Amino acid sequence: MNNLEQLPNDPPLRAVRTFEAFARHGGVNAAARELGISASAVSHQLRLLETFLQQPLTLRQGRNLVLTEEGREYYRAIRSAFAVLRSATEHVLEKSATRQVTISLIPMFGFNLFIPRLGSFLQENPGLDINVTYANHRSYPSDAADLSIRFGTGHWPGYHSELLLSGAVSPYCSRAFSAEHGPFEGDHALADLPLLHDEERGTWAQWLQAAEVKHAAALNGLLFEDGQLALTATLTGLGCALLRPPLVAPLVASGELVRLSPLQIDDGRAYFLCRRSATELSADGLNLYNWIKRSLTAP
Repeated sequence: MNNLEQLPNDPPLRAVRTFEAFARHGGVNAAARELGISASAVSHQLRLLETFLQQPLTLRQGRNLVLTEEGREYYRAIRSAFAVLRSATEHVLEKSATRQVTISLIPMFGFNLFIPRLGSFLQENPGLDINVTYANHRSYPSDAADLSIRFGTGHWPGYHSELLLSGAVSPYCSRAFSAEHGPFEGDHALADLPLLHDEERGTWAQWLQAAEVKHAAALNGLLFEDGQLALTATLTGLGCALLRPPLVAPLVASGELVRLSPLQIDDGRAYFLCRRSATELSADGLNLYNWIKRSLTAP
């Protein structure tokens, strides 16, 4: 079936549009002026819709055409649909009249690297509106953003990906936690501390194995859905977490976080800057893309 072919139950859309204008204005002449057609054309479209619905929507009272009870009920049913259409149309028109780029990103990357540095980009690009949304790492294919910063192996069908940051992790705790539980004499001391886990508990087991530290087969501790939650828990002093050095460097520099070991492990995942392979970026989108590559890339 041709995509433009009208389905059997689809009403004649021009007639519905004419009826909506007539019902909203309360008169044929006002509807004709809005639609840019003649009054007789309005009457013709109303009759066409009544024929399709097989019931009268209007009746004549003297020289005026007014709605029947069925007409009033039909108008109440369709006016919300027209309100949605008008709102969506206004949104598209407003968007086309403004310079706008949408970027989705992982919360931890956004909070600790992208947003703190975004001011410098905006100073260089006045008038550009940037929409920042969360990248749903469990459903990347549904991402509608112009650009996205994702965490993974870099392979997402339909996207071109460029490596931004390593995903290697090292152990950290808050300054208060270190003062209470330290000093820590070697990596083996960490196995007995409260451990905080990001997404799953296996990463700490891998790190302790790499450090040649004996540990319990099943590691306990709080489990968080993402790295930003784990970081917040670390800053609160709930325990030690495996965090990514480039993302927490400012917190280490300020003394809020303490790195507990130089040892880091890398499971092959990293942060990538992504854009659709089949779609060209706007000039503003390309400008933001290149700025991210220049400003947010680290070894």
